[in-house]
Amino acid sequence: MRTSCLRGPRSTAGRSARGPAPRTGLAGRDFLLLLAATAAVFGNSAPLLSVVPLWAEHGGSGHGGAGATTALTMGTTVAAQLAMGRVLRRFPARHALTAGALTMGLPAFAYVVSPALPLTLAVSAVRGIGFGMVTVAGSALVAELVPPAQRGRAVGWYGVAVGLPAVVLLPVAVWCATEFGFVPVFLTTAALGVLAAPLSAAVGHRTAPAHDAATGHDTAGHRTAGHPTEAAPHENGTPGTRPDFRTLATPWLLLFVSVCALGSLMSFLPLALTAPGAAPAALLTISTALIAGRWAAGEWSDRRGSAGRLAAPSALACALGTAGFAATGTLSGAAAFPAGIAAGLVFGLGMGALQNDTLVAMFHRAGPARHGAVSAAWNIGYDGGFGAGALLTGALAQTLALALPTAFLVLATALAAVLLATTTRATTRLTAPTTTRLTTRLTTRIRGPRGGARKNAPGIARKHATGSRSATGDADNTGDADNRGGRERPSRPSHAEGSGGSQDEASRAASHEG
Repeated sequence: MRTSCLRGPRSTAGRSARGPAPRTGLAGRDFLLLLAATAAVFGNSAPLLSVVPLWAEHGGSGHGGAGATTALTMGTTVAAQLAMGRVLRRFPARHALTAGALTMGLPAFAYVVSPALPLTLAVSAVRGIGFGMVTVAGSALVAELVPPAQRGRAVGWYGVAVGLPAVVLLPVAVWCATEFGFVPVFLTTAALGVLAAPLSAAVGHRTAPAHDAATGHDTAGHRTAGHPTEAAPHENGTPGTRPDFRTLATPWLLLFVSVCALGSLMSFLPLALTAPGAAPAALLTISTALIAGRWAAGEWSDRRGSAGRLAAPSALACALGTAGFAATGTLSGAAAFPAGIAAGLVFGLGMGALQNDTLVAMFHRAGPARHGAVSAAWNIGYDGGFGAGALLTGALAQTLALALPTAFLVLATALAAVLLATTTRATTRLTAPTTTRLTTRLTTRIRGPRGGARKNAPGIARKHATGSRSATGDADNTGDADNRGGRERPSRPSHAEGSGGSQDEASRAASHEG
């Protein structure tokens, strides 16, 4: 027995000498693999969002066919996201991410066959399903692979992996398609999608340490105090009860309306800003500032432990930026260039911070058992809002004959109205108990506490069981007068009480004599 006891520490020391176990969290192997897989799969999707419509138009489909490719892709994306909650309850998120990467990468090789619209639409529809799987599974893995104390920064770095391909590869892909043809672009992006599959398959199945509410630390010893605790699953490991989705409505609604503005700007800024170079500079500023906003919001959220507090100011920045683009659209000449960059900076920073803050807040409020459902809901709000904003702007411009800057102003006004409504509702909910307490205290000081007579009367009754009604009334008035100072004082017996007491003694003496 002693030998076996001594062998245990030696074997442990031997394992530690061979190297530490893979770390979890931001510097962990699994999270880094997730970032690499995300960058690869979005290196497939981001360039093709602009190249595929050009390919369809190159085949003679016109503007209608070019728009149909994007619309069908986003439609199948949202349809897949609606089903991902059930999928993630049956299969691990890394398996869904691997399948989604293959569904995006392999069909992209078929684009080179022909630019005919039926084939292009069919391939785009299949790739949209894969994109829906990737977006939901990737967001869910972010919540699973890092502890809650690092989740804000994790979502920020995930946003960097999502946004960098759009900033770098999208303009390069459009340039390559015009200079060298579409085939090299399709082959390269398809290869990136396939490359993401083994990277995502290598992500481990371990989950982040859970929060211990009693000690304020997670099971790995990291301090998590100051961060919202999550709803825990049942003890047997099965998922807990469904979250109250009313608590998720405010961040989801702010995200949806703000992304409507993003979809409108990304679709119509080239048509709204007619000054030379203004639209490309504004779009590049939005994309770059969006990445910076997501990263900065994640750092701030983890350091302050305040997920959800940036949603309102971020949505306000989105509204101001959208209004700024409405004003920029009325400018011409050199003034439009710096105005577009300024509006893009404000909007991009706000949009990036809003994306990070809403996702982290929804994860915290729903709990670890509902990460898949929250990821699906967030991505549906994002992708649905992106398409709805573009559709609404086009309808306003075409049906009501509004100028595009006026349509931008309508969206900015709608976003400000939603922000005002949600902020007012939240402020009322938070300040109502405090207002009630202050009103009660003020009324107590002016009029005396309600029920003061009822509080004092039982004590008098116990002292003077057979006292008269007038004596009790005098005592009540005395109690009210004493309580006007904000504190209770023992009631002083009045003259009536004294006489009442003498009458009681006389009656008891007479009864005794009898």
